[in-house]
Amino acid sequence: MADHRLGSLVSEVTGDGPPVVMVHGLGGSSNSFQPIAGMLDGYRVVRIDLPGAGRSGMRPGLNGLMGLCGAVRDVMRSLGIQEAHMVGHSMGTLICQYLAVAEPRMVSSLTLFGPILEPPLPARDALRQRARTARRDGMASIADAVSTVSLAAEVREKFPAAAAFVRESLMRQDPAGYALHCEALAACEPADHAAIKQPTVLIAGREDPVAPVAMVERLGEAIGGASVEIMPSCGHWMMVEWPVDAGRLLKTYIDRFSA
Repeated sequence: MADHRLGSLVSEVTGDGPPVVMVHGLGGSSNSFQPIAGMLDGYRVVRIDLPGAGRSGMRPGLNGLMGLCGAVRDVMRSLGIQEAHMVGHSMGTLICQYLAVAEPRMVSSLTLFGPILEPPLPARDALRQRARTARRDGMASIADAVSTVSLAAEVREKFPAAAAFVRESLMRQDPAGYALHCEALAACEPADHAAIKQPTVLIAGREDPVAPVAMVERLGEAIGGASVEIMPSCGHWMMVEWPVDAGRLLKTYIDRFSA
């Protein structure tokens, strides 16, 4: 494993082979994919800490989700990656969708965990309120809420370490960076789904309150030819809740897309 630094941006790079670039979600980091990254033998895996998350500092001049998309593109170019399989989680799935439209030659395929559409109005208001909470009070109450409601009930009961992982991921966030990401989501525009021509798989959790199965199925219909996989007894953090199953699904599709 090696760290790659581009200004304030930090990424972890492992392995050799066709590139796989992983983009985390709101409250996540490169560690969101740690439980499954080791299952991608034969690939060069790049896990990016987005600006203001994980070990990456905020990047002046880049605003909104398109700014985050630009940061991912810049990291890829700095690593000499001309084309990659893109893997996203939650907010990161929107960033991957934007990149597939804006830079289609850079995206071989999309594998999206807990994929989301642009938030409806009530959710946008809730995100802005969460940003205010983060700036005013820090991350504790947000971390408690997310680690409680976003995981499946069976996972919380049988695998409390998964909930602890998610809570720690939130607690480690820079409140200012987290707030900016909340506001970016609150202001985001829909991706041009009809323009996404790359092979795509959408992986949903049966008990996911953030990206419900019905939302994922709508997205699958909007992206022509997309496959939808549903993980039972699973919430929004499938890579953490059921890492073996999530990793096998990912490897199966990446191998298929690489063939």
